[in-house]
Amino acid sequence: MSSTSSNTAAAAAPMITCKAAVIWKENESPKVEEIQVEGPKSGEVRVRMLFASICHTDVLGCRGFPTPLFPRVLGHEGVGIVESIGEGVEQVKEGDIVIPTYLGECGECENCMSGKTNLCQTYPLQAFTGLMGDSTSRMSIQGQQLYHFLSCSTWSQYTVVDVNYLVKIHPNIPLPHASFLSCGFTTGFGAVWKEAKVHKGSTVAVVGLGAVGLGVIEGARVHGASRIIGIDINQSKQAVGEAFGMTDFINPKLESDKSISEMVKLLTGGCGVDYSFECTGVAQLVNEALETTKVGIGKLMMLGAATDKSVEIDFVTLLSCRTLKYAVFGGVKVQSDLPLVIHKCINKEIQNLDRLSTHQVALEDISTAFQLLKEPQCVKVFSRAPKVSRLNVHKQQDIRDSARQAHIRAKPEGIPTTLSDD
Repeated sequence: MSSTSSNTAAAAAPMITCKAAVIWKENESPKVEEIQVEGPKSGEVRVRMLFASICHTDVLGCRGFPTPLFPRVLGHEGVGIVESIGEGVEQVKEGDIVIPTYLGECGECENCMSGKTNLCQTYPLQAFTGLMGDSTSRMSIQGQQLYHFLSCSTWSQYTVVDVNYLVKIHPNIPLPHASFLSCGFTTGFGAVWKEAKVHKGSTVAVVGLGAVGLGVIEGARVHGASRIIGIDINQSKQAVGEAFGMTDFINPKLESDKSISEMVKLLTGGCGVDYSFECTGVAQLVNEALETTKVGIGKLMMLGAATDKSVEIDFVTLLSCRTLKYAVFGGVKVQSDLPLVIHKCINKEIQNLDRLSTHQVALEDISTAFQLLKEPQCVKVFSRAPKVSRLNVHKQQDIRDSARQAHIRAKPEGIPTTLSDD
């Protein structure tokens, strides 16, 4: 797209009034409010959200994670349609279906070129400022600034994202499932693929069977692990874990006389596993998860988010020459790797994404999602964003036809994929 056409697009994208879930104070529940969303500036994209899903990190966001910036619009998982683009944006156009993420990728900095990390130096984590790259917000309510959350703020009918923090996707995947790929599931799957590099015939332990842990199980299955041990205090997670490929299940509550590492070693001839994945963010479980791995060659990947400032590691455990590493977004690069994950879903190499979806709520009822997350059978809750009244949009492109023409694949009963007026 030429600079002239980009300027035209930017000029044609005035402020929009829409609904969003706002957290006013720490530890409060979200309230759906009418907010104002500015048009995209240079290098930015305004996205009309179609679906957003809820992650445990959003719960932590209500508590002030990673920094207590309020009022804020939460949400960092979602999928939407490009409504307008700012100057210089060439990677996407109006009508494209995209996934906003909390990581950027320039492809040119030392980190991007190294092949060792997905943390870009040019487009770093903006999680700690709550603002866009120019240190301002694109969201406000009656003139008061609203902070962004993890570069995304997907719990809004519209959001503005730096183009380097989103990826264009092929719509041949049920859209709610694409939302799940923007954080939790991909974090788990990617950690197996990109960071741990689980090999065929290896043994794996997974602590916590939420969306991240189930992503680990799916990744371990795809990469040929011979034994996948799932660990969770929720007994109902056994069935869903087995559906993803788990071979053994441990409920620590049922064997309180033994530690988690002892139970894992009982299943592995006393030696432990090759790879362990801590997916809960519970500080007290980190050392125990490390102890589940083999002496000298065992590797622990930390994937869970938490508000704890530190974790305690037994020095003797470290002396055994095990490896511990944290993986943000599972080591997946947004532009280079995430499209490959999506392709794996489309060609059925990843088979169980639909099993993550257990509950749906309207945006207006987003606060109930926090209660649903506590339900034993809950894995993922998603919200379908309502269509914005044209009376509230000063200038809106009619992009519905382009989305329909994308031939969105039909989805199993219960999960919508089409764009309706409700």
